[in-house]
Formats: sequence, structure tokens, C-alpha cells
Amino acid sequence: MWPRPHEPHRAARRVAAERLGERLPPLLVEAERVAASVAPGLHGRRRTGLGETFWQYRPYQPGDDVRSIDWRASARSDRHRFVRENEWEAAQSVWIWCDASPSMAYRGPGVREDKRARAELLALALAVLLIRGGERVALLGSGRRPAGGRFGLERFTADLLEGGGPTDSLPPEVPLPRFARLVLISDFLVEPRALERRVAVHAARGIAGSALALWDPSEVELPFSGRVLFEDPEGRARALVGRVEEVRGRYRALLAAHREELRERLARCRCTLALHRTDQPAASGLLALTRMLDPRAGGRGGGP
Repeated sequence: MWPRPHEPHRAARRVAAERLGERLPPLLVEAERVAASVAPGLHGRRRTGLGETFWQYRPYQPGDDVRSIDWRASARSDRHRFVRENEWEAAQSVWIWCDASPSMAYRGPGVREDKRARAELLALALAVLLIRGGERVALLGSGRRPAGGRFGLERFTADLLEGGGPTDSLPPEVPLPRFARLVLISDFLVEPRALERRVAVHAARGIAGSALALWDPSEVELPFSGRVLFEDPEGRARALVGRVEEVRGRYRALLAAHREELRERLARCRCTLALHRTDQPAASGLLALTRMLDPRAGGRGGGP
């Protein structure tokens, strides 16, 4: 006979499941709404490759395989030969990492949601768009394989909200298959060199990445004044500043330098960076993510 589960553990799981059930429908509805507002941006993910679906004709260029020439289309022109290109039909696996470290729980005055809540919304909205586009998604660190369709979306949502994954400030060192795509959503308030080492492992396997830095407006502007005690949410460090307004300029310069170092180090790892503030509409953050995933945009990021 199997031993009966310990009652406190059973109760804890039941409470966690109830909380997940209460939160899941509203978040899914909001994610669907945000995804719908930027849905046209997903069309740019189409690319040439192996497949049977016609995409476009283009003029023949030296080096093209002669067998790729469409002679019927070429017969309509006196000067050009045309190559028939089909659309790539192989689904791409996209692994999304959503930072769940303590610093993501920060919410400054006058802001509706903390950084983690915004990160979860954007991760789920991106999953909605990708799955609608025929891609497969998985939460990095969940231990699951990427999946598509309604099942894939439901599983991704559950993994995202259960919160059972790693809470490190850096993405987990998980081996990914070649030709996968990596999406990182975090505040990236970490040592840039440490982040570069983690992402470089994936870049060595030919995996491109996209990173969205989420910052609270008070982290960007430091709007406080007078005597303020600052605490590190992920450590024991404290700093008592007598007059915040006197250090504001220096702080902003250091933050800008941190942002540029992040951008440069991630670029070495084939990873683009965009910035998003939590007081901006969620759609702008999702649009930044889709632009980085859009081959026509060259993987360019954006942000303040």
C-alpha cells in the first residue's frame, strides 16, 4: 500500500492550484488582447526555405541553382529569368526565459504592476503570437520540450504561473537544440560579464537570442528626494543616501553605461537588446519583442 500524502503538503498544493486557477483566465485574456494589438507584426517571420507553399518570384542571380528557375514565369519576360521561392515550413522552437528573481517584484510609486507581472504578461502574449504563427514554445528551465497548438499554450501558461522554475537572476544553463531561438525577459540588473557567459553557451551552438530589459520608471529616473534608504532585494546590502537629488545625475549616467555594456556584450552572443518601462503599454514591449524576432527588421531592438 502506498503511503498517504502528508496532509500539510496536500493542502499547500491545493492552495497553490486554486491561486493558479484564479489568476490564469484573466492573464490569458489580457495576453490575448495584447497579442491581438500587434498581431500584424508577426507576418515578418516568413522566410525562404524548404517547403511546398509558394512565397514569391525573384530575378535569377549568379550562383543560383539552374533547377530553381521557373521557366513558365520567365517566358513572360524578355530580359529576366525568375527563381521560384517557397516558404519555410519547418516550425521553429522558441525558448522563453522569464526572470522570477526577487528584484522583479519591485514596483515603484504610481505604477500599476511590478516587473514580474509585466514580464509574465509579455511572455504569455509572445507565446500566443508564436503559436498562432505555427511555432513551438517552451519555458526555459521548465524541463519540457517545446509544443504548439492550444495544448502548447496551456502548458506554457501553467509552467509560467506555477513559479516552480529557477529564481536565479541569470538564465539557466540548459542545453538547447541547434537552430532554436532564445528570448530573455528580465531587468538584467546583473553583472554584464556573467550574463554574457550564460548566453555565449547558446551562441556557440548557433542560437540567436532576443533580450527585453524591463525597468520600473523609478529605476530609470530616480525621482526620490531627501533622505532615502535603499535596499538590495536579492542581498543584504543597504545604502542610506542623505540627499538623493545630489546623486541623481551620477546614477542615471551609471545606468546608461550599464545599458550600453549589456547591449554590447549581448551583441557578441548574437543576442539583441530592447528596453521597456513598466509604465508604458504592454503592447509596446510585445512589439519590441516581435521586431527582434522579425528577420525583415534585422533583429533590431528598441526602447528608451
